[in-house]
Amino acid sequence: MPDATLNGVSIAYDDIAPAGPAQRTVLLLHGFASNRSEGWKRTGWYSALERRGIRVVALDQRGHGESMKSHDPADYGREKMAADALALMDHLGVGRFDVLGYSMGTRTAMQLALDAPNRVNNLMLGGIGGKLFDPRPAGSVEAMAQAMSAEDPATISTEMLKSFRQFADEQGEDRLALAAASAAESAPLTRERLARLDMPVLVVAGQRDDLAGDPEALARVFPFGKGVVLPGCDHFSAIPHASLKATVFDFLDGVLDDDFPAFE
Repeated sequence: MPDATLNGVSIAYDDIAPAGPAQRTVLLLHGFASNRSEGWKRTGWYSALERRGIRVVALDQRGHGESMKSHDPADYGREKMAADALALMDHLGVGRFDVLGYSMGTRTAMQLALDAPNRVNNLMLGGIGGKLFDPRPAGSVEAMAQAMSAEDPATISTEMLKSFRQFADEQGEDRLALAAASAAESAPLTRERLARLDMPVLVVAGQRDDLAGDPEALARVFPFGKGVVLPGCDHFSAIPHASLKATVFDFLDGVLDDDFPAFE
C-alpha cells in the first residue's frame, strides 16, 4: 500500500499507469463511508480507465479506508480534503489532471477546482445535482454523526441513514472517524463561487437519486456545464453502472456537447 504524509497526515493512495504512454491523468475522489478500493477498484473504474490508456490516481480521503483516522471534527472539512488531494498530485509530480468525484467526493472535487483552477482540465461530478443548494434540514448533520456512532443500528431513524451505516459497516470503516468527518464545518459551495469555474464540467446523477436531485440544475451554474441523467439508477447503483462509465468517457472524448471548449 503506497502512502504519503501530506499536510501532516497519512494518506493512502493508488497510482496506476497504463501499459503504454498515458493519454491523461484522472484523480478519483470517493464518496462518504467508501474508500478507493470499494468506490473505484471493485466497481471496475480502475480497469476501465487503464484500458483507455489513462493514468489513475485514487486516494482514501481523511477518515476513510487506510488513511488517517481522527475522532475530532476539527481534523476534517472539505477544504482539508481538497488540500490533501492537491498535495498528493504535487507529491506525484502531476501538473494538470482531470478530476472525477462521486457524492462526497464531488464536494472535494469542486473545492479543489476552486482552490487550484489552473490544475484541473475537466471536472466530473457524479451523484450530485440541484439539491446541493437546498438548505440542510435542521439536525441533518447531527443525525448522520449519530447514525455512525450509534451502538445499535436499529435505533437509526431513517432508511437513508441506515443505508450509509450499513455501507460503512460492510467496509469495516472507523465509524467514529466518519461521525467526526460528517460533523466538520466547511464554507458553503454557492452558485456564485461555482460560476467562476470555467473548465468543462460534467454533472451526472441517477434518475432515482433522491439525494442528488436534477443534475442539469447544477450544471447550469457552470459556464461550460453539462447535466446527464442516468435512467433507472439511484445513488448507490450508479457508480458501478456501465452507463456512468460511458457518460464519463463520452465527456472526456468531447462528444456530449459541441458547445464545450476544446478538451485537453
